[in-house]
Amino acid sequence: MSTKFYTLLTDIGAAKLASAAALGVPLKITHMAVGDGGGVLPTPDSKQTALVNEKRRAALNMLYIDPQNSSQIIAEQVIPENEGGWWIREVGLFDESGALIAVGNCPESYKPQLAEGSGRTQTVRMVLITSSTDNITLKIDPAVVLATRKYVDDKALELKVYADDQMAKHLAAPDPHSQYAPKESPTFTGIPKAPTPAAGNNTTQIATTEFVQAALTAIINGAPATLDTLKEIAVAINNDPKFSTTINNALALKAPLLSPALTGTPTAPTAAQSVNNTQIATTAFVKSAIAAMVGSAPAALDTLNELAAALGNDPNFATTMLNALAGKQPLDNTLTNLSGKDVAGLLAYLGLGEGSALPVGVPVPWPSATPPTGWLKCNGAAFSAEEYPELA
Repeated sequence: MSTKFYTLLTDIGAAKLASAAALGVPLKITHMAVGDGGGVLPTPDSKQTALVNEKRRAALNMLYIDPQNSSQIIAEQVIPENEGGWWIREVGLFDESGALIAVGNCPESYKPQLAEGSGRTQTVRMVLITSSTDNITLKIDPAVVLATRKYVDDKALELKVYADDQMAKHLAAPDPHSQYAPKESPTFTGIPKAPTPAAGNNTTQIATTEFVQAALTAIINGAPATLDTLKEIAVAINNDPKFSTTINNALALKAPLLSPALTGTPTAPTAAQSVNNTQIATTAFVKSAIAAMVGSAPAALDTLNELAAALGNDPNFATTMLNALAGKQPLDNTLTNLSGKDVAGLLAYLGLGEGSALPVGVPVPWPSATPPTGWLKCNGAAFSAEEYPELA
């Protein structure tokens, strides 16, 4: 019996497959088309570039190497129940450029659609024999195809076998989760992240870089750029670990501005002699002021003690002098009138001459040590009664 149903490469398909083998660029079969052959069962021809009467073309659902024969490639397409209303007598495979790579016929099969009162999902499979499957890309886009139940079952079984194998390896591994850090003393890699604690948090919670930067900003608190690191501050205090003690010791040697009690031999700038304010007076200033006050006074009267002694230590010397002067005769009425007079003239001026109204024996002041004629010193000495009979 001669073969009635078969598939063959078209001339275009054979040429592309040969080019793929020569250039090392795999042939990409992407679509399958079905047709009704124009109402009769067609005979595949290698010179065909299209089906006799194409009814549907869509992306492949599966394209894989036959597990029973490595030189056979199986292509499958699933036609959903909402498509149909025509017979399937011919099948074609197309590459990504739309060229017919292989063509075949198949037993007549009517594909109904739901509108006709009967619907079914139908799988069309084509087997392509090739000398090398390496020259054909076996890749299907799962986003545009409908999987068969067998495909799903096979994939589920494959997934179960894989999952069981991975679980067994996982349970047997000493560190099955090497991508995770242990709870105890973890060593992180990459760029680990954590929630940033609230400001002021003082617990065992992990501190993020944001938390640390905020804490540093709070410590710096607007410090000048030249003093915003510990190193700069250390340099500023001369790298002295006991800076506070050093400063306190230095301050202990200083006098306060308010009521200082100086010791030793304190010095200060000497003010000009004319200065009269709150500036400190040095010994040089005082000496100069005293020298100016003494001026050219004699050595016997160049101290207050000497002047006090000269004034008889009288704190009221001026009053004493005024009182004494008040008991003196005015210069014009006494001394001036007495100037140039002889004894007789003085006696006459004083009213002590002949015919004086003064009683005998009245004491009278006399400016000379020698009394005038007819007068005696009133000193209690003896006198001659013959010479001074009125006094006898």
